[in-house]
Amino acid sequence: MLEEHVALAFLLTTLAGLSTCIGAFLAFFTTHTNKSFLSAALGFSAGVMIYISFVELLPESLEILEPLHGHSSGSWIMTLAFFSGIMFIAVIDRLVPEHGNPHEPRRVEELHHPGSRQKLQRMGIFTAVAIAVHNFPEGMATFFATLSDPTLGMAIAIAIALHNIPEGIAVAIPIYYATRSRAKAFLFTLATGLAEPLGALLAYMMLRPFMSPSLLGFIFALVAGIMVFISLDELFPTAREYGYGHLAIYALIAGMMIMALTLLLLM
Repeated sequence: MLEEHVALAFLLTTLAGLSTCIGAFLAFFTTHTNKSFLSAALGFSAGVMIYISFVELLPESLEILEPLHGHSSGSWIMTLAFFSGIMFIAVIDRLVPEHGNPHEPRRVEELHHPGSRQKLQRMGIFTAVAIAVHNFPEGMATFFATLSDPTLGMAIAIAIALHNIPEGIAVAIPIYYATRSRAKAFLFTLATGLAEPLGALLAYMMLRPFMSPSLLGFIFALVAGIMVFISLDELFPTAREYGYGHLAIYALIAGMMIMALTLLLLM
């Protein structure tokens, strides 16, 4: 059953990653940052990811693990996997240099208030590397969720695509101003997006020989932990930093509601 969804999982992961290029185009062809849109998009993404993690992925993980290991042991394995996912992405986050932090919101207006070109180029490269590293586990989340349920995978892909837009801006702005080359800025942005399908592919190739129901149940809970951390540490705080705190929380709730209705309608 899983094998038949591999192509779709890889396609959705790739499309989600490539949405960083939308951010690059916004940086190139607009003069003002639509902060309300970015705030709402990030809040919405956080709502979708949090809801899916607690309502779908964790229960599905337990549903797989419980018949294999019993209720108590299955619950312990699910819990261990969930917090392992949180620790995994937290360690990646801590390894990223502070000046390359991809969580810092960027604005198109920064093009008109430049620093030195050398400093901007260095900042753009560090940001690109940082986002690429962060995109590896995000690609895993989209890929393995789609293997389990294409509907869930599509929802996660949309959520990640929305939050990749401001990441594309964060990469493109300093590279473009430092080099005055849209092509170079676009290629850097594209490379960060392609880290998502690459991360998914590497994870699948490494885990495929060991794939079993137990491992799959563990992975679902691990992915839930990754997405909860991303939502709480990156998406929602950044959404508020764009200056629309109430809009961000409304969008978060809207993301949960739309995801809940979608899953109910498809039951």
